Amino acid sequence: MSPAGNDDQRILVVDDEPSIVDAVATALRYEGYDVEEAASGRAALAAVARVEPDLIVLDWMLPDLEGIEVGRRLRAKGVKSAVLFLTAKDATENKVEALRAGGDDYVTKPFSLAEVVARVQAILRRTAGELPGDVLRFADVVLDEQRHEVFRGETRVDLTATEFSLLRYFLLNPRRVVSKGQILQNVWRYDFGGNSNVVETYVSYLRKKLDSLGPPLIRTVRQAGYMLEAEQE
Repeated sequence: MSPAGNDDQRILVVDDEPSIVDAVATALRYEGYDVEEAASGRAALAAVARVEPDLIVLDWMLPDLEGIEVGRRLRAKGVKSAVLFLTAKDATENKVEALRAGGDDYVTKPFSLAEVVARVQAILRRTAGELPGDVLRFADVVLDEQRHEVFRGETRVDLTATEFSLLRYFLLNPRRVVSKGQILQNVWRYDFGGNSNVVETYVSYLRKKLDSLGPPLIRTVRQAGYMLEAEQE
């Protein structure tokens, strides 16, 4: 048994710099995770085809396929693995594109191993761990925690792990204003001051998917946050 008890959680680390792969993989193995390594985009796709991991630490710049393209191909194939992107420092457009491609979070280079481990742990907590198995409902939206499914009316809504957790938080707090800070703390589990822009980005993605199937449900409350609220008949 590992010191952290994470033996049953698999992580794939993808980077073409051997020193980064070795450092990140070693740090995650120390935390008890089962870690596989890959040095290219195609090697990553092949590894996921063999065994789908719980999480992929995926570098943006790879020698054959960009990490963003790897992420898109995985999502197109229906792969549900969470993705933590490694992006270049100050490349804001890269961060936004990474999230749009189905990434669950990102870390900018240079990074500390402690930050990578913290982000990994936070993502895995919200994708695999602490769901009691309830069915949450609001208006015509149904979220089944045990089956990890969301429906609006009769239509299934495909959400990333982070979008699922964000919707869950709204469903647990209906008709209540929640701030960006509260969302960061409860969905991303950041205790070191996460960037509130990530909240705006994910609320936008979630709205787009829900609003395509019915009336708007997530209302922006100026200078306060967001509220899950159904339109009055």
